[in-house]
Amino acid sequence: MVLQRIFALVLLLVCATLAVMAWPYQAAFSYEPVGPRAFPLLMLGLMAVALLYLAVLPTPIERGDEEPELDRPTLTKIGLCVLLLLVFAGLFEPLGFILSSILIGVPMARLYGGRWLPSVVIICLMSVGIYLLFDKAMDVPLPLGLLDVLEN
Repeated sequence: MVLQRIFALVLLLVCATLAVMAWPYQAAFSYEPVGPRAFPLLMLGLMAVALLYLAVLPTPIERGDEEPELDRPTLTKIGLCVLLLLVFAGLFEPLGFILSSILIGVPMARLYGGRWLPSVVIICLMSVGIYLLFDKAMDVPLPLGLLDVLEN
């Protein structure tokens, strides 16, 4: 329970730092009634309340029989997933949504036991489908990156 308190207090410090950084933010244009500053501050406030609760009243952790062990292979998979997501964030703008999703999705599928051909086919179809859903149906523009020549 001491580790939970330390974790909560460290994240509470991170929340306070992020709130200080977000407070002076002003956008050149406003597309929401409350402005772009309200959402991160609201999320940080809710997170801070939950972390205060965790710091004051930590819960004893009891692992059930159906939960997987946190052994070396599981932690390696988690680490690789985090690394792949960081690479995705870095490639999102330059390569575009579709290519970066394919480049990250296939190794992610393989990491969790997917076979090569189904992984490649499904990830390609999902990347294009999600792009079309966001761009055309919901009118949320996603970057095309290198595939920008295909637009119009």
